[in-house]
Amino acid sequence: MKLKLEKAGMITSTNHKAEITNISLHGIWLFHNQKEYFLPYSDFPWFKEAKVQHILNLEIPSENHFYWPDLDIDLNLDSITNPEDYPLISK
Repeated sequence: MKLKLEKAGMITSTNHKAEITNISLHGIWLFHNQKEYFLPYSDFPWFKEAKVQHILNLEIPSENHFYWPDLDIDLNLDSITNPEDYPLISK
């Protein structure tokens, strides 16, 4: 029996693929459907102090829906491309 290994940070489900391509001091890069999206920590602060392994543990429940179970972060593509429409609210 051969074991198939996937690249770290890449999730593949039926037709949904995404990959974390970079983690820097300023944010993370998500590659999805032949496009790369930058998620700056200023708009997505939950990733700033997260462990690399937790950022790479990405699930794609549906086409434009991303979930990081270790961080309990749930984002849709629109909130990534238009973060100004989804202001952070803290109490």
